Amino acid sequence: EVQLVESGGGSVQTGGSLRLSCEASGFTFEDFAIGWFRQVPGKEREGVACISSDERTYIADPVQNRFTIARENAKNTVHLQMNRLKAKDTAVYYCAADATGRCNWPYDYWGQGAQVTVSS
Repeated sequence: EVQLVESGGGSVQTGGSLRLSCEASGFTFEDFAIGWFRQVPGKEREGVACISSDERTYIADPVQNRFTIARENAKNTVHLQMNRLKAKDTAVYYCAADATGRCNWPYDYWGQGAQVTVSS
């Protein structure tokens, strides 16, 4: 059974940091790209970051220079480090796996999401 489980969400004040983790099982993790997306009620889901199977990273403009993504293949885990958080970063964050390994849409598997709330 394929599973993607996000952890590390929570509440933080503006300017603070959180690290989200996505632990995967049920597929050959090192062959997949892993992406992070976020969604606010009433808005479309947007891409935040992605790391390919060969560890190329892609960071969306709104979070450039604040968020980083890294993978630990030995632990089937990808981390999203979020620094200098802003209120507009508040959303449900989802991780997703892409079988092409290249951060291509559509993604094949999705986690259930983790809430991140940033308050002033």
